[in-house]
Amino acid sequence: MNSDSKVLALKYRPQSFDELVGQKVIAESIFNSIKSNKIPNAYMFLGIRGSGKTTTARIVAKALNCKNGVENLCKKDFCESCKSIVEGNNIDILEIDAASKTSVDDVRELIEFSRYKPTSVKYKIFICDEVHMFSKSAFAALLKTLEEPPPYLKFIFASTEVKKIPVTIISRCQRYDLSRVNSEELFNYLLKIKKLENGKISNDAIKLIVKLSEGSVRDSLSLLDRAMLIENHGKEIDLKTAQKTFGYFEKSIIIDLIEHLIEGSEEKVLNLYKNIYNSGVEPKIFLNEFLETLYYLKNINFINLDGTNFELNDNEYKKIDFLSQKISKKDLLLLWQFTLNNLEKIEIIKNQHQFVEMFLVRLLYLKEIVLNKNKAELEKFTKDLNINKSIVENKIQVQQETVNQLKNVDQKEKVVTPPDVKNKIEELKITNFEDLIKLCEDKKELKIKYELENNLRLVSFKDQKIEFSFSSKLEKTFVKEFSNKLQEWTDKRWIIALSKESGLPTVKEQKKNLQEDLFRKESESSFSKKVKKIFSDAELLKVEKDSKND
Repeated sequence: MNSDSKVLALKYRPQSFDELVGQKVIAESIFNSIKSNKIPNAYMFLGIRGSGKTTTARIVAKALNCKNGVENLCKKDFCESCKSIVEGNNIDILEIDAASKTSVDDVRELIEFSRYKPTSVKYKIFICDEVHMFSKSAFAALLKTLEEPPPYLKFIFASTEVKKIPVTIISRCQRYDLSRVNSEELFNYLLKIKKLENGKISNDAIKLIVKLSEGSVRDSLSLLDRAMLIENHGKEIDLKTAQKTFGYFEKSIIIDLIEHLIEGSEEKVLNLYKNIYNSGVEPKIFLNEFLETLYYLKNINFINLDGTNFELNDNEYKKIDFLSQKISKKDLLLLWQFTLNNLEKIEIIKNQHQFVEMFLVRLLYLKEIVLNKNKAELEKFTKDLNINKSIVENKIQVQQETVNQLKNVDQKEKVVTPPDVKNKIEELKITNFEDLIKLCEDKKELKIKYELENNLRLVSFKDQKIEFSFSSKLEKTFVKEFSNKLQEWTDKRWIIALSKESGLPTVKEQKKNLQEDLFRKESESSFSKKVKKIFSDAELLKVEKDSKND
């Protein structure tokens, strides 16, 4: 097949570790393990759809069998081995879909086939996609071979449902969790593809694609493919055209709806909602978008409209900025809680469209109560919402939080901690940032450790509160994941907040600066000068700090 006729997701599929999008840490780890010949019996790749699980599996298969070695892995001019793997006709590389090969008999056939040595490559490899679809008996049949396979046999598993895989299988594999690709990295990647394809599509339209893809590279390429195939009379595909193509309604409509809510115009509110519903938007999706808009109204001061913002366009940002000045933070929190409460109830309602209409009418009623400052009515209205009276009476101070922290405001469920774990929790002493990094290392949370060392600029650390300056390279879900882990480890709630201060250099930058200082001092030392005088062609290459004689 001509490469030009392929869809973008296939045409630009990565062929080496350095081409993988958004998985730098994992790529480096696998590369180093193969380079040092510390190859596990089995790999387990986990992550959302389109994060690169199958692609990574094929790259690993190539790296293990490439004639040029992993350091010179073929990218375009393939060796015989890599060519056969890429084309899918290598008899020693067996790729199966567990969804269609679920029985114990299928696994037994694989095991029987594995007894024969590879014919053309170094390693015989089984790539099993959606491995969680295997039956219990199939997993049981695989256990022994997986633990002690022949030296020429390697397994590579991929799955989106880790909870459905027996722990006995996972424990026998080297596990890698592929993360969602952050928005900035995905945006830059799509810009690169657009340039290579000479595509006529605006940056705002690409930002919409990034948002809709939710960190999936494959989804983003599929949407980009659709957008660039639109016949637009030679003109660039703009944001409105892209929105119409993907069935996405502008957030500005929600903003207008909230403004009419504040004004108390029932007719305008309901008409706007009916227009949204008639355009094909599901009621549940509407409530989620409504919730997201409240989030932006609360956090407008933390949001910068620049090239890294993929949630709001210029017009939406200006509207939200203006509207945020017309509604108090207390009222926003009240609306947030009220919307969350209704979002939970909508699942059990038969006519969801009518339910949302009545939800909006109730919001208008709530607004009138707030304006009239009728505390008795307000408390009666909010009793079923489990809203703290301190919010109603306005006796709390609203703390400035990170952009991502408000999204988790409803996460009040505590992690149930067994007694034996609680005893261990009491022993944990986290007094500084270095203790946190060490804890992540001990807990084998390498992803979090990487973010702490490479992308977090610390501002302050005290009393279970961490402040840091924002980094566009920081994973979108980092704050939520890190906060949950800290609560799990310490049985205490931590506040992770964004600061306007620049913060300290990252741990990685500090190490680099220290190494440069050591190198400079040593190169200027009397000993180095003496060596240079005796051996004129001598050159100082590396300086290592002696930990014993620190």
